[in-house]
Amino acid sequence: MKTVNILVEALPYIKKFHKKKIMIKYGGHAMIDESAMESTARDTVLLKYVGMDPVVVHGGGPEISRSMNKMGKEPQFIEGLRITDEETMEIVKMVLVGKINTTIVSKICLHGGKGIGLSGKDSQLLMARKKAPHIIKNHTTGEEKHVDLGLVGEIESVNPEIIDMLTTNNYIPIISPIGIAENSNTLNLNADTVAGEIASKIDAEKLIILTDVPGILEDPKDPDTLIKKIKIDEISDLVKSGIIKDGMLPKTLTCIQAIQDGVSSAHIIDGRVKHSILLEIFTKKGIGTMITK
Repeated sequence: MKTVNILVEALPYIKKFHKKKIMIKYGGHAMIDESAMESTARDTVLLKYVGMDPVVVHGGGPEISRSMNKMGKEPQFIEGLRITDEETMEIVKMVLVGKINTTIVSKICLHGGKGIGLSGKDSQLLMARKKAPHIIKNHTTGEEKHVDLGLVGEIESVNPEIIDMLTTNNYIPIISPIGIAENSNTLNLNADTVAGEIASKIDAEKLIILTDVPGILEDPKDPDTLIKKIKIDEISDLVKSGIIKDGMLPKTLTCIQAIQDGVSSAHIIDGRVKHSILLEIFTKKGIGTMITK
């Protein structure tokens, strides 16, 4: 009966999200741990078989750093942003497109999904421009230092045509966060931002960001202080008071932007919990933080 009750509880959500696009950003534990990636891939395929259209964007920061170390190249960061010279860009492409993307595609296919790998360069999916030099301000002297981040980009436009074509034909697109500049240079993009931007352009119903924390916490040290549901106009107070900061800040801002651009809801959930995507979509309680308009 317990199993039957679970299925009955899921039915309204299956009906509500039938034929809707669900953008999932794979990150954190779901990218590093083999069994977690396996479970996440299986859950993604399940969404497809109950009538939704999942689209995946993945990151790969830790794996890029590991590969750089193996090749004797020291990763360099300025305030969390990776400095990307031409040699680093080659490693970024090799890891994101050549390794992580193909691994996720094969796991999706293993569980009966029609996974297909893309990068932002395919069909000019992600046109980008080079990011302006990053400004570091010395709060003591007030002096500003401009640092060139190299081949780091920001999105100028999204061409959703290829994604629409693939989802219409029952494929699950898996997208690497690299973009193409007007001069055909490859640019390194932030995966959360890519997921948010694409979600709004493909009219996704939901944006789900998998990370390594339970969601937005009132006290970062206490998982019991999880904020289950919040509206975007309530978030600014949490930012001002320092409750939302560090790595959670860009993820939250991405969610806000996606909702302002038409996505119905955004979710920050714990990828370390098995079947977290299914728990968030198909149950009343959910598992992470749901952000709405």
